[in-house]
Amino acid sequence: MLNLSLRKMSFNQPVFLKESEENNSKFVEIQPSQTTSVVSEDPLQNLCLASQEVLQKAQQSGRSKCLKCGGSRMFYCYTCYVPVENVPIEIPVEKLPLKIDIIKHPNETDAKSTAIHAKLLAPEFVDIYTYPCIPEYEEKDHEVTLVFPGPKSFSVKDISSHLQKRIQNTVRGKNDDPDKPSFKRKKTEGQEGCDLNDSKWKSTTLKKVIFIDNTWNQTNKIFTDEQLQGLLQVELKSRKTCFWRHQKGKPDTFPSTNEAIYYFLVDHHTDILKEKYIGHYDNLLFFYSFTYQLIKNAKCSGDKETRKLIH
Repeated sequence: MLNLSLRKMSFNQPVFLKESEENNSKFVEIQPSQTTSVVSEDPLQNLCLASQEVLQKAQQSGRSKCLKCGGSRMFYCYTCYVPVENVPIEIPVEKLPLKIDIIKHPNETDAKSTAIHAKLLAPEFVDIYTYPCIPEYEEKDHEVTLVFPGPKSFSVKDISSHLQKRIQNTVRGKNDDPDKPSFKRKKTEGQEGCDLNDSKWKSTTLKKVIFIDNTWNQTNKIFTDEQLQGLLQVELKSRKTCFWRHQKGKPDTFPSTNEAIYYFLVDHHTDILKEKYIGHYDNLLFFYSFTYQLIKNAKCSGDKETRKLIH
């Protein structure tokens, strides 16, 4: 998703994650007021980020070679999904509470896609597919949701109830779920007569979230694909994007793909897991926040050469 305007924002120095030598676990240095920053006017203030010194050094030295394909890149290779030669492997690697699938439009320019950030920073939890390649979700549709706005979308806090209803319809062999009007279901052997108290269904929770990576003008081609039509649909809370590529005619509340993933996880953490959010997934914005600030500074100073360095 998605290309939108750059907002003029103040940008605080990042708060750093530190490694505890005693228990080998991470803790966050954060002020109490910072816990609400995720819904503030400036969502990039007070992020709990790993040190971006490695990116600062890489930016000063310029483009570097991808060790896999040999391409000249800034910070990372958007083709191979790996850091480039002058960016050591000390970049943060995140653990997420669920899997992320990103369906990328074939005409979406790799170098401009923020979806790559999520794959780089949470490689074990994020997969990227180029349309028309879409994984099979039909047999797991009670564990999956698609993040996309629309008349049938619901909020993150309502996911659990909608999934439970989907499970009940699946177990009972019904196809009258109003959330899935056109999904072609396969009746599995022995499906009818299943017990709703079976541990298989009791333990079922949201396990995978799907995001579409394209400009809003390219959206319908993927969204209307039959393989996605029957999935539960979630719409994120309205937040102003910080994305630096303005898309004409679209409001500034349409997020980039990486922002959408981040905000979904924040809402999932507070609304589904019912836990206080203190920067758990902020490092998903490790590259994003640095690039945002770099471009913002370049625009303010009129430094066209610096802006050219960004892919």
